[in-house]
Amino acid sequence: MSTRYVAPRTRLATAGARSAVEARIGRRPPGERVRGSLFYAFLLLMISLSMAGLAALIIDAFIEGQPRLGLTLFTEPTAAFPEDSGFLNAIVGTLYVIGGVIALVVPLGVGAAIYLEEYADRERWWNRLIELNIQNLAAVPSIVYGILGLAFIVRGPLSLGFVVLAGSITLALLVLPTVILASREAIRAVPVSIRQASLALGTTQWQTIRGQVLPAAVPGIATGVILAVGRAIGETAPLLLVGAATFVTFVPGGYLDRYTVLPVQIFSYFSRAQEEYIVLAAAGIIVMLILLLAMNSFAIWLRNRYEQRW
Repeated sequence: MSTRYVAPRTRLATAGARSAVEARIGRRPPGERVRGSLFYAFLLLMISLSMAGLAALIIDAFIEGQPRLGLTLFTEPTAAFPEDSGFLNAIVGTLYVIGGVIALVVPLGVGAAIYLEEYADRERWWNRLIELNIQNLAAVPSIVYGILGLAFIVRGPLSLGFVVLAGSITLALLVLPTVILASREAIRAVPVSIRQASLALGTTQWQTIRGQVLPAAVPGIATGVILAVGRAIGETAPLLLVGAATFVTFVPGGYLDRYTVLPVQIFSYFSRAQEEYIVLAAAGIIVMLILLLAMNSFAIWLRNRYEQRW
C-alpha cells in the first residue's frame, strides 16, 4: 500500500499560502465587519418574525377549531348541518387531484428537463424560446391558469367539464415550470465526469442518462416535486374556476366525477356567517396541515431512502 509523499518545502508553501489568505480575510475593515454583523442579525430577525407569525396562525386555528377536532373530520363527508359535517369528500377529492398532478408533472417535467439539459442545442432559437417561456410561466399568477383551464380544458377543445381531471390538468400546468426548473438544476449538478466515464465504457447517451445521470439527480428532482405539490395542494383560485364545488355531499369515485378540495371547502365555510362554520373551517385548516405534512413526509422518506441506496 503506497502513501502519497509531500515534500516538506511543499507543505510549508501550502501552509504559508493558506495563512496569508486567512489573514487577509480576517483583516476586514471594522465598518465592513459591523455591516456584516448587522445584516446577519437582520436576517435572523426576519426569519424569527416569519416563524412566529406562522406559529401564531397555526395556534389560533388550533384553538378556534379545537371543539370540532376528532376522527369524524376524516370519516364523515359534508352534511347539511355543521355539527354533522366532516371533510372526507374534500380529502378524497384533494388526493385525486394531487395524484393526477403528480402523474402529469413528473414525466413531463423530467422529460423536458432532460431534453433541455442533455439534448437541446442552446444556439437554436426555438430552444432559447422554450427556456424563456418556462422561466416566464413560473411567475404567472395562479388565477391566469384557472382562466386558461376554464377556456381550454373545462370548455373549448377538451370540454372535460367540471370534473377532477380538469382540476388536475390545470394545477399540473401551474406547477410544471417549477418541476422543470428544479429538475434541470438537479441534472446540471451531476458531475460531467460521470457522463464521460459512462460514455467511455461504450454506452449510448440515453443509457448514460438513464443509468447514471437520473439516479444521481433523483433527490433534487424529488425536492422540486415536493415543493410543487406543496404549492398545488393549497391553491384555491384556479380550482374555483375549473369546477371545485363549494358544497358537495358525496365522495368522488373517479377522475370524471364532480369534486371539491380542502382549500375550497375551508374557503366556503369561512365565508358563512354562522359561528359553527367558522369553527369547522378552523378545524379544516388543521386537517389540511396534517394531510400536507403526511404527504410531504412520505415523499421525503422515499427521497432519502433512494438517496441512501445511490
